[in-house]
Amino acid sequence: MSAAISLAVALVLLVAVAGGLGRWIGTGQPRAVLTATSRALVQLMVVGAVIAVVIRTPVLAPLYLLLMLGVASWTSARRIAPGREALAPAVLAIACGAGVSALIIFACRALEFDATTAVPFVAQLVGGSMTATTVAGQRFRDDTRAHWSEVEGWLALGATYRQALAELARTAAGRALVPALDQTRNVGLVTLPGAFVGLLLGGATPLEAGRVQLLVLVGLLAAETVAALVVTRMLSGRPGALTEALPRS
Repeated sequence: MSAAISLAVALVLLVAVAGGLGRWIGTGQPRAVLTATSRALVQLMVVGAVIAVVIRTPVLAPLYLLLMLGVASWTSARRIAPGREALAPAVLAIACGAGVSALIIFACRALEFDATTAVPFVAQLVGGSMTATTVAGQRFRDDTRAHWSEVEGWLALGATYRQALAELARTAAGRALVPALDQTRNVGLVTLPGAFVGLLLGGATPLEAGRVQLLVLVGLLAAETVAALVVTRMLSGRPGALTEALPRS
C-alpha cells in the first residue's frame, strides 16, 4: 500500500471515529469535524507550497511572517470583541510576544538566523502568542462582566479604568499561561512535542532534538507571557474594546 493511500485510509478512519462518536454522544460535531479536516488538508498543502517558495527565496520570508501576524491578529481580535475594537491590542500583543522571544534566541545565536530556521520557528511563536492573546482577552472580557459591580465601585472612587481593571487583568493573564506552563513542565512525561518527534524522524540525534524542542517550549512560554500581559494591559486602557462585556441597563 502506497504512502498516499495509507494516509487517506488513516484520515478517513480518524474522521469517522471523531464524527461518529460526536454524533453518538450528541455533540453535533460530525460536520464540524469533516469541515475542519478538509480545511486543514487544503491549508497544509497550500502552506507547504508557500513555505517551499519562501525558503528558496528568503527575501519573501518577512512578507510571509507579516501575513501570518495579520491573520493571527485578526483571528484573535474577533474572538475578543466585535468589530475592530480589539485589533490594535491583538496586533501589538502577538507581535511583541513573538518578537521578544525571536530576538533573544537569534541574537544569542541559539539558532541560526536563516529562512529555513526562522520561518518555522517564528511561525510557532506567532501561533502561541495568538493563543495566549485570545485566551487572556476572552477571560478578561468575561471576568469584567462577572465583576462589573466591583469595577463600578472603583470607578466611583475615582479610579481610572486601568486601575479598576488591574486585578482582573492580572488574573486573566495568569490563567492564559496555564497550558504553556503545563506543557513545559510535563514535556517528555505526558507528551512528546511535535518538534522533538519531527526532528527524530528526520534523523536528528535525541540530544539535538531535545535542544531545539527546549528552545521552542521556553520561547513559547516567554512569547505567551509577553502577549498575555500586553493584551490585558492594552484592553485595560481601551474600555471600548470591552463594551460588549459590560452589562446593559
